[in-house]
Amino acid sequence: MHSPDELLSVGEMSRRTGVAVSALHYYERLGLIGSERTAGNQRRYPRHMLRRVALISVAKRLGIPLEDVAEAFADVPLSSTPSHEDWQRASRRWQKVLEQRRRGIEQLERELTGCIGCGCLSMKACTLLNPDDELGDTGTGARRIPV
Repeated sequence: MHSPDELLSVGEMSRRTGVAVSALHYYERLGLIGSERTAGNQRRYPRHMLRRVALISVAKRLGIPLEDVAEAFADVPLSSTPSHEDWQRASRRWQKVLEQRRRGIEQLERELTGCIGCGCLSMKACTLLNPDDELGDTGTGARRIPV
């Protein structure tokens, strides 16, 4: 059995998680994971970072931006082993993010189905192709180029 205080080298973290060393360094720069430094200035990762890296990998595979991962991890401590409650809070926060993404995908699916059925592909009328068009109400053609 491994000690929760066990420290892993960056190479060991990479080997165990399948994540490149450069990615681990990047995640650390973003504050998603943390390490300690030895007297020789080598990184050592607490064992509990394995779970964080695994969750980051899952998020990447699902197309979840790292900013959303950081938000979900906001209350999960870096410097000590997270408790079950810490992970439960992160899970609840992540569920909210995933629910918002699901609703957005369903809305896009409805709009796309309508767009394919319509067939117009009009930049003037199609809100899917040109959402939030503020100048479209003033007519067609260039609006910001002086004639």
